[in-house]
Amino acid sequence: MIFPRAIRRLESLKTPFLACLLIAAFADGAVAGDKGSQSFVRVSATDPRYFEMSDGRAYVPIGLNMIAPPGQQAWPVMKDWMEKLSAQGGNFIRVWLGNPYFDVEHSRCGEYDTAKAQRIDELLATAATLGIKVKMCMEHFRHLGEGRQAWAAKPLHLVQNGGTATNIADFFNGEKSRAQFKKKLAWYQNRFGNHSQVFGWELWNEINAVSGGDYMAWTEAMLPELHRLFPSNLCMQSLGSFDTDRVRANYRRLAFMKGNDVAQVHRYLDLGASLEVCKGPVDVLAADAVREMLAAKPGKPVLLAESGAVEPRHSGPFKLYAKDTNGVILHDVLFAPFFAGAAGPGHIWHWDAYVAKNNLWWHFGRFAEAIRDMVPASEHFEPAFLQTESFRIYGLKGKRMVVLWIRDIQSDWRAELEQGRPAELISGKGIELANWWDKAQPVKARIYDPWQNKWSDAAADDGMVKLPPFRRSLVVRLLPQ
Repeated sequence: MIFPRAIRRLESLKTPFLACLLIAAFADGAVAGDKGSQSFVRVSATDPRYFEMSDGRAYVPIGLNMIAPPGQQAWPVMKDWMEKLSAQGGNFIRVWLGNPYFDVEHSRCGEYDTAKAQRIDELLATAATLGIKVKMCMEHFRHLGEGRQAWAAKPLHLVQNGGTATNIADFFNGEKSRAQFKKKLAWYQNRFGNHSQVFGWELWNEINAVSGGDYMAWTEAMLPELHRLFPSNLCMQSLGSFDTDRVRANYRRLAFMKGNDVAQVHRYLDLGASLEVCKGPVDVLAADAVREMLAAKPGKPVLLAESGAVEPRHSGPFKLYAKDTNGVILHDVLFAPFFAGAAGPGHIWHWDAYVAKNNLWWHFGRFAEAIRDMVPASEHFEPAFLQTESFRIYGLKGKRMVVLWIRDIQSDWRAELEQGRPAELISGKGIELANWWDKAQPVKARIYDPWQNKWSDAAADDGMVKLPPFRRSLVVRLLPQ
């Protein structure tokens, strides 16, 4: 690991070229934990499709949505979740500052609770000791009291309750409400500004789920203010699940919006969705969501920022989660986005009802191990895909290496969870090198089995890489000999 003080000394060398060489020689691969570091996450200067730390090290956000503790007195539970994630190489979580546990503005519009702010202090301090960066989602409400979902209401913003808005449309369109929200941003900046443990500031959770107002124009007005107040942090916005063609235009508009640093996408396995891709294998729906964003060529990192599985039309957590004790859905959410070209693994929802309940934290460690020592921005990876009779192969072709995630077609969620058919042992298979290795150098293959946590070498004979026996998936690295 190269430390910031060492980097500053190297940068002070009289020969800048030598300093750059030394920094490159000592720089880590994908950062797991970042304990004690004061570095910020930023978009990579080498390849803007990926992230890096402000000291130049690679950063791949390995983690999940972990919105808040399960109750007002349950901070020890959330701390335990964070510790388990960190122990597996996790370095990222997303929280909702509008959740009742953290919500500083809960009694009256424009009044901020310092006791709740201390809970955010505790969150960030814990994250610092564990090497976890935190995405701070600032709001999530969808109406001002007239809607059906009680958790999504925030009536304190109504004029009759001391607020600034006559209705939700006025909240987004009205000058008084916009000015008040900017004051709230300024309060957050004064209290938590320039904090290196913050991955980034997210204006809203799924803002297109609100019941009125020009939320896209509001976003265009607020992103510059976020950047002004938090110049060292990433700034972003989110939209609801990409499960219908109707949301494509807004997704593309947001991907290119000035000040939106990350092209985020949400998508779930949802048998009630209008898009058929949302009803099939999880690796397919996750990779497709990433490709939708990459196809727009926004010139910024793409993340599958929410995923998982739900009952039809988001009516609750997926009932088959209870059977997924092996974490098949989580595995696909993690691996498919990154190997489809995203800046990191997918970030699953249902951290409590699925990940914690089934004790699936080890999956984050397997992903971290699969990308160990990789520096995606330096490789300038280009995603590629090939489907064979047996596999879906997601590939990243880089300057030095090619990395493949090989997914067995037969062992999807329907087979294992719905039909109760265990994943079969696959043996005697291989991959054709000509599909992946077009470099002049001879090639060697390193293979990682994420289900066994085992690395092995593989022979490359007669234009084929022979795969060891495995279930569900393998990661193959092709490297020059």
